[in-house]
Amino acid sequence: MRLQNKHIVVGITGGIAAYKSASLVRLLVKEGAEVQVVMTPAAKEFITPLTLATLSQHAVVSDFFDRRDGSWHSHVTLGTWADLMIIAPATASTIGKMAHGIADNILVTTYLAMRAPVLIAPAMDLDMWSHPTTARNLEILAQDGVAQALPAEGFLASGLTGRGRMQEPEEILEQAVAMLTAKAEKLPLAGECVTITAGPTYEPIDDVRFIGNHSSGLMGISLAEAFAQQGAEVHLVLGPTHLRPTNPHIVVHSVMTAEEMLAVAEETFGRSSVAVFAAAVADYRPEERVQGKIKKERRGGEQMQLTLMQNPDIAATLGAKRRAGQYLVGFALETSVDTSAAEGKLCSKHLDAIVLNSTSDAGAGFGVSTNKVLILDKAGARCDLPLESKAVVAKQIVDFVLKHRTQLV
Repeated sequence: MRLQNKHIVVGITGGIAAYKSASLVRLLVKEGAEVQVVMTPAAKEFITPLTLATLSQHAVVSDFFDRRDGSWHSHVTLGTWADLMIIAPATASTIGKMAHGIADNILVTTYLAMRAPVLIAPAMDLDMWSHPTTARNLEILAQDGVAQALPAEGFLASGLTGRGRMQEPEEILEQAVAMLTAKAEKLPLAGECVTITAGPTYEPIDDVRFIGNHSSGLMGISLAEAFAQQGAEVHLVLGPTHLRPTNPHIVVHSVMTAEEMLAVAEETFGRSSVAVFAAAVADYRPEERVQGKIKKERRGGEQMQLTLMQNPDIAATLGAKRRAGQYLVGFALETSVDTSAAEGKLCSKHLDAIVLNSTSDAGAGFGVSTNKVLILDKAGARCDLPLESKAVVAKQIVDFVLKHRTQLV
């Protein structure tokens, strides 16, 4: 199946060719795609939402609100979920709205929020197709990067014969496959696996208490998003946090303790071309976990002694097992910008690069949405990144990796 695990939004507008959209949805699903149908109100006059919901196996979105329970249909969520948006048929009215940003229905707002490539299949009568306004609107969309499956000549609903007939679903399918294939092939990490550790670890003292830290995992999650945007198959080994990535192609492995994180990361590390150790792993864990809750009367007075043992160093453990061609990135959080300690970790943990941030920098570290870091690599490269959102910093770190991993001998 050529579209396995691909997410496709199919937009349907109010034209007689809407009946062909059912065949298009069926073909996309048959190729392995997960399809979400979005309809304009006028489209429902030509084909029923029930038909499309049955074929796509998802409820159809046709309004900003679900009339049954009042819940909100988020066009922004659809825009980040999709790998491709296909609008078939695309009527002259919808093409005009898209070209000029007239967001008066859920389909056009979804288009405006779409981060993925967009393919339209225009369908209209001959005179409408030939009108200069239509040509201007299509030119605007072409300049905006919208791909077009131009209409064919044939018998039209008006009784005329000429251009304006929507391309057949089979032809639209092939263009969609070609677009997704070309997109994947152009991305620098297409076909590669990346393993990322992120978030804190919690080391249980008893069934209620634990040793942990304030890491939210946002930096590691942002890195996972940035690597996925470059085409990588990303495995995110994530400690306990309420945050989750939005990219549906990131595989999240939820763990609790340092030992669990190491075991899970080891499963994908061997086939990963890049590994990033961004987790804030607890250095120590209780030697013994107490079942239940430790009561005050069991503590033997006002003091309680807790014996700790060292946790495995995940970066060092996996770094010692690295294979040729892998690029490994570590993280170091220091109380000051001390590059000597970070440089020492480059060697001792078999890393190619290390990202250093300091708790003394305002706006950096745990519990904030921004970060300021210094990247060092074993070849002596140094890259200071100013205070930015963690999403921006993550993209800059990925750019550093893409540039410097090619210099590996």
